Amino acid sequence: MPRIGLSLYAAATILTAGCSRTDNEPGPGGVTVSEAKALDDAAEMLESRDSVPAPEPAKDEKAKASE
Repeated sequence: MPRIGLSLYAAATILTAGCSRTDNEPGPGGVTVSEAKALDDAAEMLESRDSVPAPEPAKDEKAKASE
């Protein structure tokens, strides 16, 4: 009986290992999986940057705007 369980476990492991995508398969948007990962990493890096706040208008411009 233990051999049957071990055989089923080995078969399940082998079958599920074949389900993963390779890096050169087409992914979302017509790019490969590795390209999609690289784009996601680049977007995350850009979003994590500290954005520079917009400069405040000079005091003279504030006075003119309130008139």
